[in-house]
Amino acid sequence: MRFDPAAYGVEVEEILALDGSGSRLMPLARGQCSSREAWERLSCTTPERLFPKARDAKAAFSGLWLYFSCLEESHRVSQDTPSANGSFWHGIMHRQEPDSGNSAYWFRRVGSHPIFPELARAAAMLAEAVPGAGFRVRSAWDPFAFIDFCEMARRKPGSDTEKLALEIQRAEWQLLFHYCASPASTGG
Repeated sequence: MRFDPAAYGVEVEEILALDGSGSRLMPLARGQCSSREAWERLSCTTPERLFPKARDAKAAFSGLWLYFSCLEESHRVSQDTPSANGSFWHGIMHRQEPDSGNSAYWFRRVGSHPIFPELARAAAMLAEAVPGAGFRVRSAWDPFAFIDFCEMARRKPGSDTEKLALEIQRAEWQLLFHYCASPASTGG
């Protein structure tokens, strides 16, 4: 999937442009809010206003907060989003916290998510380009294996392992954000 920030409306595109236009490599462990302006703009709006036709506006809003490493804000929204999508964002947020046990709890609540097949393909392609990084995708996406991989990658800053984890995390964010922010009728 080629990520296109314009697909989510002018305002979301402008907000994403404040730090990488949806291509930012988010830290594997707690980062600081990467854009004060994004924080201010997100604080003054609602999920329904930003994502009026989205499959899951609240989940997309949680993902937008997470993109900018505003973990507390993302957590507040995902905690109040009783869907598999909300649980998915909640799991990513706790993985970045880092709190792998809590992350695994939320991923168990996700179950099998519609983006898993595409995420598995994307992760396999990324991993194939860096065979020494130590991550293999079997036939299906395993969020628990990725939690473990991120834990290992955090202990190897600057390594191919860390670079691969960051790339897969970006693909995960883009796919899940697209799924949540797109209208349900688009198929995903």
